[in-house]
Amino acid sequence: MRRFSLWLRGKPTVADSMLAAILFMLEVFAFAASDDRPPWVQLFMGFLVCVPIVWRRRYPRAAAGAILLVSITVTFVSYSLGDVDAEHPALLALAVALYTLVAYVDRQTAAVYAVGLVVDSALSIWLLDQRVIEIGLYSALIYALSWITAEFLGARRAYDEEVAARLAVADYDRDRRAEDAVAAERTRIARELHDVVAHAVSVMIVQADGASYAMTKNPAVAKQALTNIASTGREALAELRRTVSLLRTEPAVDDMPQHGTAGLARVVDMMRSAGLPVELELTGELDDISPAVSLGIHRLVQESLTNVLRHAGERPRAKVRVRRREVDVLVEITDNGNATEKFTLGSGNGLLGMRERVAVLHGTLEAGRQTDGSWRVTAELPLQLED
Repeated sequence: MRRFSLWLRGKPTVADSMLAAILFMLEVFAFAASDDRPPWVQLFMGFLVCVPIVWRRRYPRAAAGAILLVSITVTFVSYSLGDVDAEHPALLALAVALYTLVAYVDRQTAAVYAVGLVVDSALSIWLLDQRVIEIGLYSALIYALSWITAEFLGARRAYDEEVAARLAVADYDRDRRAEDAVAAERTRIARELHDVVAHAVSVMIVQADGASYAMTKNPAVAKQALTNIASTGREALAELRRTVSLLRTEPAVDDMPQHGTAGLARVVDMMRSAGLPVELELTGELDDISPAVSLGIHRLVQESLTNVLRHAGERPRAKVRVRRREVDVLVEITDNGNATEKFTLGSGNGLLGMRERVAVLHGTLEAGRQTDGSWRVTAELPLQLED
């Protein structure tokens, strides 16, 4: 049963079709149980009330309007046929429509729709000579219950979505940190590889020069030098094989991070989903700069927005400006000034990592509290990296 419920959650049209079918079956039962069988047109009107339910979540406004229009039509049809006692259980679709507007659209639209429901109930009481207290209280109770239920479930759904978004940010941040750790390890291995090759080649060059000089005057020394060259070469080859074996597993192309404007937009969208409003301003061509600078920009924005989300207090907001200039790229991330002292109580590794990354790119970084209380990170990254 639970598996079926989870399956239905991913297919709203199927679930709504089942709801429409249930309402229509209630209409059929009411039609069959009536002593004085009402005209078949009444059953057809009940069917028309149920049909829009199928698309209530895909087109909530149109579906709600159609249900209300059919309900008013049912009132006029019953009045014209003189069938004032006709029962239409399918009119519960009105409450379903009100619930849908509150939960999936907004309260203002739902309030306008509630006015339409009052008009519909008033027409029914007036034309069909129904009792005001009984019909009015019953309708008010049903509609109020629908509104309260929608408010509760809507708040719960919004909370679940925010939690899911924050979990996505946490997973993304974890993957980023893992990727940074791998990159740091690769840098360490690269330095070790450089040291191994530089040391071995330097020794081999010196030994080769000595062997060349002693070849004619002292063959024994030349032979020993050649032996040293061979030994050094074997040791260097063993070290190279050991080091390169750590680098054989390369990430797939599809798993590589997406940088440039698309990558920045992706990070901003993820932060917005987690509840952090972000204003993104991109100036100049940012997709044709070097991969190293592009990655640096991406990481600066990512780390700064993560810090804002974590430490910027209640109702945080952020603005990201990336501007390409003649010789460098200006990156500026600013929050809205709601930061608390908790901002400065982190580990400091994020800011340290940003400084190290900017230093590698031969850029400059400034980060700190502004006079208006906001926190600003400003970096200038040169477009041409120095050798």
